[in-house]
Amino acid sequence: MKLELGNFYVKDIVFGDKLSFDNGVLTINKQEALDFIKNDERITEADLYIAKPGDKIRMCPVKEAIEPRIRLDGRSAFPGYTGPLQPAGNGTAHALKNCSVLVVGRHWGGFQDGIIDMSGEGQKYTLFGELNNIVLVADTNEKFEHREQQKKNDALRRAGHKLAEYVAECVKELEPEEKEVYELGEITKRGDELKKLFSVVYVMQPQSQMEEMGYNDLVYGWDMNHVVPTVMHPNEILDGAMVSGSFMPVSSKWSTYDFQNCPNIKALYKEHGKTINFLGVIMSNLNVALEQKERSALFVAQIAKTLGADGAVVAEEGYGNPDADFIGCYVALEDAGIKTVGVTNECTGRDGQSQPLVTLDEKCNAIVSCGNVSELIELPPMETVLGELEALARDGLSGGWPDDEILGPSVRPDGSIIMENNSMFCGDRVCGWSPKTMKEF
Repeated sequence: MKLELGNFYVKDIVFGDKLSFDNGVLTINKQEALDFIKNDERITEADLYIAKPGDKIRMCPVKEAIEPRIRLDGRSAFPGYTGPLQPAGNGTAHALKNCSVLVVGRHWGGFQDGIIDMSGEGQKYTLFGELNNIVLVADTNEKFEHREQQKKNDALRRAGHKLAEYVAECVKELEPEEKEVYELGEITKRGDELKKLFSVVYVMQPQSQMEEMGYNDLVYGWDMNHVVPTVMHPNEILDGAMVSGSFMPVSSKWSTYDFQNCPNIKALYKEHGKTINFLGVIMSNLNVALEQKERSALFVAQIAKTLGADGAVVAEEGYGNPDADFIGCYVALEDAGIKTVGVTNECTGRDGQSQPLVTLDEKCNAIVSCGNVSELIELPPMETVLGELEALARDGLSGGWPDDEILGPSVRPDGSIIMENNSMFCGDRVCGWSPKTMKEF
């Protein structure tokens, strides 16, 4: 399977008369784009903004991030979701790099939504503070969700994905600045030199705990709650087969942008044929009941062993209950004789003194930490707020609160905020973006 990505690097975004890309400048006709978005009758109000690094902009509640992509053969960039169900991972697509489409709630947020700052101290906490962003701020007629802590946000998230395809149309016929090629042959037909190398699988545990449909990550448009562990080609993940869901504390979420650009997958690709034999991806799941967790761990270990894996990298989306899936999978792989490394965040309390994961095991002796979700962050006011900052305190965002007997409210009258890292949009960067390091004192 061979995937070719033609990359166009966005240096600036402006509103203008015509959707176009020229010499690094992406121009969007704002009214035409809004008309396109409002084709979905569920969208009751919408506006578009541009947010670039250094802008004094704070966004809240942020719900989704997507890299603009277009397939050259007419297939949708997100098969089974924005278009017909067709294979992903093979062929050619064009991508607008250094750029994302962000979806922000106009009025209402929830447990799974977060904050992005484009400048100041808060900028460093998320990848998207470093990108040039097209920001869709919108609301829908899904009023039944307004005061629910968990929201499907189906209309808003679909609008973001469709907008990402719409914007990328402007580079469909252009010659890319750079081409990335991802090619990984059949596992059973690889040469002797590859087979001599240490064979590695990447185990992904995307969010799939909600038994009601519409909250979980999607694979080819199918709710991940339906899925048991299975083998996927890494190209499928890089090519839009995975779409982010609306459930999970936001700092630990994987946005669709994270799936499209997963650094862990790209790092394994880079070492393929040099230091490792990259076998591919085992797409697992996260469960609720203990027996379900044990069953999935068994599946993962048996698949990895059958593929001939010597080693595995396991990454979980989320924390808390999912820690049991993460540790159970890790232990099952070690018990199968497969050397395993885990990648996760921690929930060690505001003082950093609590147990980092809900459950632990002595066999899990190689875990990469992406930081503490409970770390307190205090940020000054920002000149411009896109969305509704009050959602941080009012709507149950995972790192905010209406009031605290010691700290007071998360959102202060002057617009400054205090919150836990939990509320930074995709801030833990478990997919491999994390810039954090460990220090001993």
